[in-house]
Amino acid sequence: MTVPSPLASPASAPENMIHIPGGRFIMGSNHHYPEEAPAHPVEVDAFWIDSTPVTNRDFRRFVTATGHRTTAEIAPNPDDYPGAQPEMLRPASLVFTPTDRPVPLHDWSQWWRYVFDADWRHPLGPDSSIDDLDDHPVVHVTYDDAAAYAAWVGKTLPTEAEWEFAARGGVDGQEFAWGDELMPDGKAMANFWQGNFPSENLLVDGYERTSPVGSFPANGYGLSDMIGNVWEWTEDFYAARHQADPSRPCCAPRNPLNQAREASYDPQQPQILIPRRVLKGGSHLCAPSYCRRYRPAARHAQAIDSSTSHIGFRCVIRAA
Repeated sequence: MTVPSPLASPASAPENMIHIPGGRFIMGSNHHYPEEAPAHPVEVDAFWIDSTPVTNRDFRRFVTATGHRTTAEIAPNPDDYPGAQPEMLRPASLVFTPTDRPVPLHDWSQWWRYVFDADWRHPLGPDSSIDDLDDHPVVHVTYDDAAAYAAWVGKTLPTEAEWEFAARGGVDGQEFAWGDELMPDGKAMANFWQGNFPSENLLVDGYERTSPVGSFPANGYGLSDMIGNVWEWTEDFYAARHQADPSRPCCAPRNPLNQAREASYDPQQPQILIPRRVLKGGSHLCAPSYCRRYRPAARHAQAIDSSTSHIGFRCVIRAA
């Protein structure tokens, strides 16, 4: 199924945004992770979407104008984390740290460190900076940080359906945003991990961590970095499976948005009632050997208060 091409941009087109036409597509996948199922028809209305993820340069303008402090820059409230050790309730964020040898892939604590004073200005910790990273995606932003930025620029965050429709680039049913082959002719089409994760990064794509936005080919709609580089926040609360009936193609949901906040809580941590939203797109840490989420259908749950060195966002404006 081929989705309509983007409309020609009028003279009043929002800066650095691309118009995505409304259309119908098959959302999700029945062939990978269970949370992507069931594949089902969905319709979305037209919207504008940022051509790239929000960059450090963009986010600095926001912080300078508003004085916004990100979640990672604020000490957690002890009431939200019953049983937490007091010495851990300091400003911090999660930073990926490669291991020096192969490790079991079921234990993410082997390669993620909770680093005090890591934040968007200091992506690897307090001694790091974003000097010379103006064109890289901003990271260490929570859902609230992304939503605050979006409100400041008069936009909002995309729904999961809008995001996936845009990521497919005008062609439905392909495995990846660029076709059905991960690396056509051996060429990396996005910033993802090549090698034995998390100890061996072969750098076939040229980047160890984030890359400047637009470093890889844009998709059919002209959007860059919809796959890889950084995960991106969406508006939807997370559910373990798509809430759809694929047996009723006549009744495709239109502009779906999962608003079941309480149902998004992590069942593995029943004492912590922090809702989770859907992330899309994968990141530079997604690897064939570990996380095959460098696909439009892929999705991941993320607590709204949690920031990491591989999560960013982009914004949308819904067409009238």
